[in-house]
This record gives sequence, structure tokens and C-alpha cells, in this order.
Amino acid sequence: MGELLLALAAGFGTGLSLIVAIGAQNAFVLRQGLRRDAVPAVVAICAISDAVLIALGVAGVGAVVGTSQAALMIVGLVGGGFLLCYGFLAARRALRPSAMQADGSATGSLRRAVLSCLAMTWLNPHVYLDTVLLLGAVAAGRGDLRWVFALGAMLASLCWFVALGFGARLLSGFFSRASSWRVLDGLVAATMVTLGVLLVAGAA
Repeated sequence: MGELLLALAAGFGTGLSLIVAIGAQNAFVLRQGLRRDAVPAVVAICAISDAVLIALGVAGVGAVVGTSQAALMIVGLVGGGFLLCYGFLAARRALRPSAMQADGSATGSLRRAVLSCLAMTWLNPHVYLDTVLLLGAVAAGRGDLRWVFALGAMLASLCWFVALGFGARLLSGFFSRASSWRVLDGLVAATMVTLGVLLVAGAA
């Protein structure tokens, strides 16, 4: 029982350390949470997607994908292009902050939020690096307890996205000012464009 708990805790800690970082997916979830726009759907998509990718990594798919230069290049180019487009959209929003509200009145369509979240998750090479490759490799070192380790990592992902998506509303007072949205979207734009350029350059 002790070994199971240790493996579970190790998976939770490792997963959390990889997920809690400034990136495309987290920035998207934060913004949706602040706007209170399709938060349950976005949180569910991120948590379930991470669980699937972690499972694939533990099952050994990560080792196979990591050896395919063609697959890595395609994912890098497509993902980089998507991040660049999203970054430019964020930059445009930063120039028009008065059009946004943090009280939920600026919510968009559920379909658009779901499609954006799916793209932000499955077209983001960094997600594959963290879940499939890195967590898969660390889990392999746990031997027979690798799936317990994986479960811990999945729980970390779920807890993080729930906290980020639903906890963002606690900052709604701060983001009731247009200038705060300008800063947020400016940071999001800078992050997305930088990651996009790095991914495209690395894949080219």
C-alpha cells in the first residue's frame, strides 16, 4: 500500500510540475475562466485530453513517436502555425480591450470555445512533450507501478485545470478594467508568438 501511495504521489507531483507553466493551453483556460465562457467544457476537454495522452505515453507510444522525425516536423509546423495565428488574434484583442468584459457578458459560442480548446490542446507540440514523452519516460521507470504513477499525473492535470478554469473568476474584480485585459492579452500574444516562432524554426 505504501508503494502505491508513493507512486501515486510521485505521479501527481511530476504531472503538476510539468502542467503548471505559462503556455498556450494554460493561457487559453485562464482567459476562458475570466470570461466565464464555456468553462466546464474547456476544463473537461483539457483534463480528458491529458489523461488520454498520458495513457498513450505510459503505453509506449511516446517512444515510437519520438523516433519519427517526419511526425515531429509536421506537428511542429502545424502547431507553430496555429500558435502564431492565435497570438496575432490576442494582439488584436489587446488593441481593443474595451470590447471585453470579465463578468460573463462577453461569452462566445460553445462550439467555438470547444474547437479552439481542442486545437489548442491537440495541435500543441508542448502538450505531447510533457504528457506523452516526458511523463511516459518517467512512468516507465516505475515498472509495474507505472499505471499508478500515470493515475497520479492524471489527477494532477484534473486538479490544475479545475482550479485554473473555475478559480479564475476570483480575479474578476481586477479584470473588470479594460487595461487589465490589455495586459493579459498582450502577455498571451507574446507567449503564443514566441512559442510559434520557436516551433516553426525548430521544425523547418
